[in-house]
Amino acid sequence: MGKLLSLLARDDSNCCTPQKYDIFLDFENAQPTDSEKAVFEEVERVLASSEEILAEIALYKGAGKEIREAISTPTEQYQRKAWDIVLPLVAKLKRFYYFSLELESVVPKLLSELCSGAMTPTQHLETQQALVKQFAEILEFVLKFDEYKMKTPAIQNDFSYYRRTVNRQRMWGEEGDDGGGRVSCELANRMSLFYAHATPMLRVLSQATSTFVQQEDIPIENTTETLATMAKVCLRMLESPALVAQFEHEETQLLVLRVMVGLVILYDHVHPHGAFTKASNLDVKGCVRLLKEQPPIKSEPLLNALRYVTIDFFI
Repeated sequence: MGKLLSLLARDDSNCCTPQKYDIFLDFENAQPTDSEKAVFEEVERVLASSEEILAEIALYKGAGKEIREAISTPTEQYQRKAWDIVLPLVAKLKRFYYFSLELESVVPKLLSELCSGAMTPTQHLETQQALVKQFAEILEFVLKFDEYKMKTPAIQNDFSYYRRTVNRQRMWGEEGDDGGGRVSCELANRMSLFYAHATPMLRVLSQATSTFVQQEDIPIENTTETLATMAKVCLRMLESPALVAQFEHEETQLLVLRVMVGLVILYDHVHPHGAFTKASNLDVKGCVRLLKEQPPIKSEPLLNALRYVTIDFFI
């Protein structure tokens, strides 16, 4: 259970006192219990390549110079040079897209463990710390990936050039998915739709969560209450100097901030009335206030995620 502090309680003097969310979620060291291991290990296999993918998209430079040369001087030499640069880049973009499909497949399994059964959301958070940690890692990966993607217009430019070039089919043989850079027409269409979104990974995560709610035989309230409770716990952790002081690494505070924002977004897409209504079980104003108290380099990408991905962001 790591350093879980079981402080969640009501004020004994008043049974109607609002619930306090003084839980410490151990996002750094939580280890799976026997009941968590099967799902934990499956998710861990997917997450194993997440850091490498983030490193690749962070360093993505694009083929802008070569593409401009091939367009302005459309000789075979310049076109071949641009193609040789673009093809391995497309292989990377294909890998990113396939990774999104892997996330899409494991998220419902995580949610099923965290939202089903007779336990309350608080009990799930207390007793399934390792799975909560993995869910947090997915949220952090998604938001980081999309931050990099929004700063890298070369991704769409490169892929657009690839599609225009491969359709000519005059110098490089038949089109096909050969396991390298080339992709089939059907896959290219799906990748194009994926990268057309400002925040493609958030879209995948939101859709996976919405599909889980619609298809699983679990009341929607189980999912929305779990997301809301976890978001409230993250907010409370960040507001409490005593809890923040327990972080072993400085970057954990930013992780919790990202997780809080990701949870608001998912809640907004899953709950029938969204996150930005009076009926919402989230402290959205508290989350936004906390974001605005952070340095702009931390807060702006997260505020933009709320603006672009939530349905009715108005704060």
